[in-house]
Amino acid sequence: MEQKRKEWYVVHTYSGYEDRVKTNLEHRVESMDVKEKIFQVVVPTEDEIEIRDGQRRTVSRKIFPGYIMVEMVMDEESWHVVRNTPGVTGIVSTQDDKGKIEPVPLEENEVKSILKQMEAETPRVKVGFARGQSIRIVDGPFIDFVGVVDDINEEKGKVKVLVSFFGRETPVELDFLQVERL
Repeated sequence: MEQKRKEWYVVHTYSGYEDRVKTNLEHRVESMDVKEKIFQVVVPTEDEIEIRDGQRRTVSRKIFPGYIMVEMVMDEESWHVVRNTPGVTGIVSTQDDKGKIEPVPLEENEVKSILKQMEAETPRVKVGFARGQSIRIVDGPFIDFVGVVDDINEEKGKVKVLVSFFGRETPVELDFLQVERL
């Protein structure tokens, strides 16, 4: 466990306690004076637009529920501080053929990808329906019509719905806010 470079490690926590573990670990780093060994603690999240009750809401969603990322120099002291933080249940590790457990750092490209995902300028749109699903139109000229989702364009926030007019299926493009699941 003798590594002398700072690297990112994935620490397992109780699900739902990621933010509390981050705060606890940051306080422990400060009080135990290990700032030169533990540098950053990150709860990987991304913004997501959720459509609920006809309203758009931006919510922060955890990318890896039950996990946090810690940038640190791995040694006995730093691992002791992390491992004994309330809410920490383990670290992503591997076991060698002699049974010794070694924490595995993230690859640099993995870290860059996760941090880039967190910094995305436009939030992802969480779509509450899928192709082939029946929906009701709740706004616009086709209000109260029932149709079937044919295509979803998350970038534009649009959905193409097949609506039956006079016995014919007709595609209608609508905003996510104009439809609801049945």
